[in-house]
Amino acid sequence: MDKEERMERARGLHKQGCNCCQAVVMAYADRLPIDQEAAMNVAAPFGRGLAGMREVCGCVSGMAMVCGLTGHTADVRALTEKFRAEQGDIVCGRLLAAGKKPCPEMVAAAAGYLADRL
Repeated sequence: MDKEERMERARGLHKQGCNCCQAVVMAYADRLPIDQEAAMNVAAPFGRGLAGMREVCGCVSGMAMVCGLTGHTADVRALTEKFRAEQGDIVCGRLLAAGKKPCPEMVAAAAGYLADRL
């Protein structure tokens, strides 16, 4: 899958009901060393800023999970900094309060950032 396909997959998954973390992780399900059900389950609690607490954005958590599962842990900081620079923050509550892009657009952006690194 190319970058645009991964971005569209993440966007579509979110629109179908996946939380932000799940959408980012599942856009890379074909590259993960775990099955899709396990990937969905492990990403589930990280949606809505960690269990709905509006802390670290699920997109950022999803990028970190994909990096960890694919052996790219050294890329997590750079990806997080890119997300912050381009989206305005990494905290879910502040992103939502600021009226930034809707979540489907942020999950697509996160999937794109990963495509540029992996």
